[in-house]
Amino acid sequence: MQVLHAGKTNKNAFKALIAAEYSGVQVKMVENFEMGVSNKTPEFIKMNPLGKVPVLETPEGPVFESNAIARYVARSKVNNPICGSTLIDYGHIEQWIDFAAMEIDANIAKWLYPRLGYGVYLPPAEEAAIAALKRALGALNTHLASNTFLVGHFVTLADIIMTCNLYLGFSQIMTKSFTSEFPHVERYFWTLVNQPKIKKILGEVKQAVSLPPVPSKKSAAQPKETKPKAEPKKEAKKEVEKQAAKAEAAEEEEAPKPKPKNPLDLLPPSKMVLDDWKRLYSNTKTNFREVAIKGFWDMYDPEGYSLWFCDYKYNEENTVSFVTMNKVGGFLQRMDLARKYAFGKMLVIGANPPFKVKGLWLFRGQEIPQFVIDECYDMELYEWKKVDLSDAAQKERVNQMIEDCEPFEGE
Repeated sequence: MQVLHAGKTNKNAFKALIAAEYSGVQVKMVENFEMGVSNKTPEFIKMNPLGKVPVLETPEGPVFESNAIARYVARSKVNNPICGSTLIDYGHIEQWIDFAAMEIDANIAKWLYPRLGYGVYLPPAEEAAIAALKRALGALNTHLASNTFLVGHFVTLADIIMTCNLYLGFSQIMTKSFTSEFPHVERYFWTLVNQPKIKKILGEVKQAVSLPPVPSKKSAAQPKETKPKAEPKKEAKKEVEKQAAKAEAAEEEEAPKPKPKNPLDLLPPSKMVLDDWKRLYSNTKTNFREVAIKGFWDMYDPEGYSLWFCDYKYNEENTVSFVTMNKVGGFLQRMDLARKYAFGKMLVIGANPPFKVKGLWLFRGQEIPQFVIDECYDMELYEWKKVDLSDAAQKERVNQMIEDCEPFEGE
């Protein structure tokens, strides 16, 4: 008999319980577990010196750390298919388990827990956590565009652990407006939580409808009134001024630093107004070359902006049309972070596979912005070439790309 020590709502305990359902292994929850009490007893500390949950009590000895527990439970069944049947399957399952822990769970926790009061709430730290989580979900979304499950064609241990980690985010802080940016992740999550063996443990899952409020700072306790000792008024006044200065200094130290400006905002003003070009492009319905493309070159500022061709490096992989379109759609979603500073066109070429993917991008400044390179991992999947406007053939290619592609609009 294996006994799991944790609270009944602990999502890390759910990993082992779901793995047990898929493995036909019996795991019993300890009775009357009380967090903060049960995990402080000498018996519990002997099983896990840190006093953390969950802990699995087995005939061979205790196992702690939730992913290790889930692995132990799954491997209790010989040749368990949820552990993978080949070496590469095993590697991929472990890969996604690590990804679920380090990229998904860690960043959800950094966003959620300070709002629940389990740590200091700092807006810059929250922004960094959200950005990192979006990057991870973007990568997961791309993988799931052509895969129902993480590895192979059925539920594996990787799916169980990923679902439990996503469950915390979906149920506590990741609202529909946030997750709608990642449609394949949404489809995957709701598919998994409605699998009978997973639903048996998680129950009916509902998505968060709002963010947990930011904890309000506790007001400083007012000192009790005491009868002042007889002392010179000047000394009392100095002390008051000293305390006021200390309080003011403390407030200054605690005040959040202003958000640093994007380096592109510090460039010299440009004669080209990006929104004017976008409106011209969107509103031109006839005589496109004579109106929109001529208007583009009239507006274009080669000192304030630069044009770039991009060509996908691995076109031989583009053998399925909808997968290729999803790949491009996901790239455009992630490039949305450059909306204020960029205008892009992407084209999928070919009636039969393999399909070619090409693009044209207008960026503020003379180089591709560094924050785009850092945040949008898809960038490295393309060859980027700066347009040489002195080359008539390249300039005509720009005209053709603007004319042929569906717009990626920005505001």
